[in-house]
Amino acid sequence: MDIEQTKLEGVLVITPKRFSDARGSFSEVWNRQTMREAGLDFDFVQDNQSISTKVGTIRGLHYQAPPHAQDKLVRAGRGRVLDVVVDVRRGSPGYMNWIGVELSEENGRQLFVPKGFLHGFITREPDSMLLYKTTDVYAPECDGSVHFADPEIGIDWGIDPAAAVVSDKDAKAPTLKEWTSPFEYEG
Repeated sequence: MDIEQTKLEGVLVITPKRFSDARGSFSEVWNRQTMREAGLDFDFVQDNQSISTKVGTIRGLHYQAPPHAQDKLVRAGRGRVLDVVVDVRRGSPGYMNWIGVELSEENGRQLFVPKGFLHGFITREPDSMLLYKTTDVYAPECDGSVHFADPEIGIDWGIDPAAAVVSDKDAKAPTLKEWTSPFEYEG
C-alpha cells in the first residue's frame, strides 16, 4: 500500500497495490497488520455504503460530534467522486482549509478522514458507490452538517451549487457563521 500525507494533518490518501491479469484485478483494500506496521492503528466498527444515481449529487458536509466522533476510511466501489475534507478543529493551523481527492473504481484510492474534519463528496459518474469504514457506530444525536456551498469555505465542486442534487437536510445545513465546531485541535 502507498500511504500519502495530504496538506491537511492526519488526512491520508491510501492506494492499495493492484494485481491485474486476464481475469481482472485484485486489491487488498484493508489489512490491520499492514496498517499497524505503517504506524496507523484504526479500530473500525461499522461499514457503510452510499449509492448516488445521478451525476452532480452532493452529500455533505457531514460530521459526527463527540462523544461519538468518527474516523472514516472512504473509497469508491463503483463510479467516480470528488471526495472533500474540511478541517474544522478549533485552533488548528489548517482550520477551514479543504482538499478534494478523486476516488474512483479505476484509481483504487482511499481517503482516511480523521475526527475533526467535515466530509462530503460530489458524484462525477452515474450510479457511483462510496464505501466507508468508521471507528464509531452511527449516533443520530451526534450527527451534524455544515452547508456544502458555504462561501467562507469556498469549495470548488465543479458545478453551480444550485444545480446539485442534494438532500433537504444538506440544503438546510447551517453555515460556519451559524455553527460552532465541537472539535478542538489537539496537536
